Amino acid sequence: MNEVKVFDSSGKLIKVISPQALDIRSKQQVDTPSMFRRNKKGSVPWSKSPKDSPDKGTKQIQE
Repeated sequence: MNEVKVFDSSGKLIKVISPQALDIRSKQQVDTPSMFRRNKKGSVPWSKSPKDSPDKGTKQIQE
């Protein structure tokens, strides 16, 4: 594995991740893949804004 260089938005070098650190991370990912999931199940879903959803306590009259 090659080293990874991390830059900020202006192009300045922030840090260099060594191949040893990447190897450790890959071993952790193999052992516990749930720690590195992007879409975590069980997380709080996006809630709708109060304007979009009708109030639960009021009844709507249909004509």
